[in-house]
Amino acid sequence: MKNLHLLSASDAAGLLADRTVSAEEMMISCLERIEEAETEVGAWAYYNAEQALTSARVLDRIPPQGPLHGLPVGVKDLFDTFDMPTSYGSPIYKSHRPAWDAACVAATRAAGGIILGKTVTTEFATYHPGKTANPHNTLYTPGGSSSGSAAAVASNMVPLAFGTQTAGSIIRPAAFCGVVGYKPSFGMIPMAGTKAVSGSLDTIGFFGRSVADVSLFAKALTGRSNLGVAGTDSVNKPRIGVCRTYEWKFALPETEEAINNTHRLLERSGAIVTDITLPSDFSYLSVAQTEIMAYEAARSFTYEYQAHADKISSELLEMIHKGLLIDSKCYDAHQALAQRCRMLFVDLFPEIDLLIAPSTPGEAPRGKVSTGNPVFNRIWTLLGVPCVHLPFMRGSNGLPVGVQAIGKFGADAQTLRVSNWAFDILNNC
Repeated sequence: MKNLHLLSASDAAGLLADRTVSAEEMMISCLERIEEAETEVGAWAYYNAEQALTSARVLDRIPPQGPLHGLPVGVKDLFDTFDMPTSYGSPIYKSHRPAWDAACVAATRAAGGIILGKTVTTEFATYHPGKTANPHNTLYTPGGSSSGSAAAVASNMVPLAFGTQTAGSIIRPAAFCGVVGYKPSFGMIPMAGTKAVSGSLDTIGFFGRSVADVSLFAKALTGRSNLGVAGTDSVNKPRIGVCRTYEWKFALPETEEAINNTHRLLERSGAIVTDITLPSDFSYLSVAQTEIMAYEAARSFTYEYQAHADKISSELLEMIHKGLLIDSKCYDAHQALAQRCRMLFVDLFPEIDLLIAPSTPGEAPRGKVSTGNPVFNRIWTLLGVPCVHLPFMRGSNGLPVGVQAIGKFGADAQTLRVSNWAFDILNNC
């Protein structure tokens, strides 16, 4: 079979499991695509073609190891890997070689996935961008901080990749690159072996080309069989809330159009769609998330700031300095507000099955000096709720646009199931 790199993870997994396609054939196709596109896209911090092929050949000689058997996977260069360098996007760790795998990387290998390489992250998953360009137009940002992972999946270099989100680092690059991004409920995927930014916010998630793909990845790593989306064609009249949020003033015309189109298309397909206004306390959550992140990051990077301040970008230094000035009473008040809003958010869900909100202000901004504004992501990350970016249209610059689907904390199975239904509707109407 040709062009195996174009297969979704879900389709490829079936072919690999029944040996219609070998792991080596799948890996060769992905590596050929990397050779073709990497110079322009710059998605990879490190990969070793021969090492990846050797891993594939080993899997071809043994029984299938799990649901990810033979699937190439990109790992954000924020996660430790025992057999590859891990730099966290910083010159401080240019030659760093961990002695172990992050827990989620080890789980990927145990499920039969092949770690193809390390994808580019912004510096310590914060704001200073890496080399990656948007694969749809290399003059534009791919978003961040999971820049390389989103770009690698979007450019068909790899079917699955890891990301992390502290503000908007999964949903935003997924939106800018036109792929599905899934940020699970906080704490679902263990952070062990992943460089910390903000302990109460950091969340590991996934990129794929469909909701079924990220569901497959999550199910394989957690053992939660209910995360599967098979049979979602039976979803009947889901109750969808559309929320423009208190940040709506930042929405550009293409995001306004995406929200309006989503409302119309889902309602036309049988959903019961209502507009949702969040309680007034939610208007303060974006500021609260910004300051919680700065406060915790300033303390997470104590060693780097004390020993290597000269190798830290101006953007990160600014956040550290801001974080060190935030009073602990202010931090505690922000956390109390977040907890109060988590309780208020639960109260919405007897009335709806899924909430739809903007993913980004609009298309990816031109240039690579910034990775874009996470304003539409901050509050959901702070609430710790599951989010899925659903790409389905293009803006005036020809770049991807979509919306994000949001669920109740811990209700990842329902969130994925209804998101899959919505994804199919939005991309087939």
